[in-house]
Amino acid sequence: MIPTRVYSETLLEFLAPVRAFIEDATVSEVMINGPGQIYVERRGKLERVPVRFPGAESILCALNNAAQFVGKPLDEQHPILEARMPDGSRLQAVIPPAAPDGPYVSIRRFSTATFSPEKLIAGGSLTQEACDTLQALVIAKFNVLVAGGTGSGKTSFLNMLTQFVPEGERIGVIEDSREVQVQREHVFYLEARPPDTRGRGAVSIRDLFRATLRMRPDRIIIGEIRGGEALDIIQAMVSGHGGCLGTLHATHPRDTLTRLETMSMMSDVQMPLVALRLQIASGVNFIAQVARYRDGTRKLTHLTEVLGVDMETGRYQLRDIFVRHHFGEDGSGHLASQLTPTGHLPSQLEQLAQHGTRLPEAVLAAAEKTGAPA
Repeated sequence: MIPTRVYSETLLEFLAPVRAFIEDATVSEVMINGPGQIYVERRGKLERVPVRFPGAESILCALNNAAQFVGKPLDEQHPILEARMPDGSRLQAVIPPAAPDGPYVSIRRFSTATFSPEKLIAGGSLTQEACDTLQALVIAKFNVLVAGGTGSGKTSFLNMLTQFVPEGERIGVIEDSREVQVQREHVFYLEARPPDTRGRGAVSIRDLFRATLRMRPDRIIIGEIRGGEALDIIQAMVSGHGGCLGTLHATHPRDTLTRLETMSMMSDVQMPLVALRLQIASGVNFIAQVARYRDGTRKLTHLTEVLGVDMETGRYQLRDIFVRHHFGEDGSGHLASQLTPTGHLPSQLEQLAQHGTRLPEAVLAAAEKTGAPA
């Protein structure tokens, strides 16, 4: 087997035109749209860079090198490659014939920097009051999902939330490709694997999730919920596995629950829709909605509690605890906004008390000022 060090240097040589960007800590993603059109994302904004590959063949050589190392097929019958580079960066590629003008490659850089609450607060992603509220919810073992669009900072936000897990708890992390960085000692990481060229050896997120339940975790963290495993996760949430954290793609808190419905229906378990909705509403306690704005910033837009299902209408009952209000652009071209408490308090305050934590005074004061019920 090729040593990782040798493979790393070989792959970077194949990717020589973009190597400087792959190694640049300010770049979060490198996008190759064929030999002559290359973009990078830096500080949340896309920019085209003046470099190019000699031809499509040179990109294919790099991709074949990556595919060979991770043991995945890449050819006309298997034109999609998802791989992990030696430094942990995620590589996604599509080649002809699925990409007639390709190959297309996206390299999401693996950042070793930890996103501390202080950094996110200083950058305007959230406020101290919202941060303290999230910390209280995580300590009290509420199930929290981080939702947002592509590139909205879901994984970074999830990494930040893991810092609120009390020391000494056993944490199981399940991912397609490793991105979550838990800042705790007692952690085990499991990673899914696709089948080989003969259809053998596949290990799905669902397989790993079921195995995790038998490994005595205090917390389960799912890097991204994207398929039928959603139903297993929801059922675990309602059966005593509190404190679950995870991410999924959705643009609004209500859309998050609808997406969970759709993904749960992808499982092999048939369940009436009303029963499924009741389980989702019971299992998911809070949704932290994040978004990337056109000025490149990534921010928390909502912290929303899931209260249940209205049995008359069949709709989910949601209540915002924090909401971001927008005021247009400021003089420097940045979007001005403010994340503020709504005055509503979480409905299960007793669970906070049971875990020795409480909401910040600013949130309690907002509730007292508005007279909103818990």
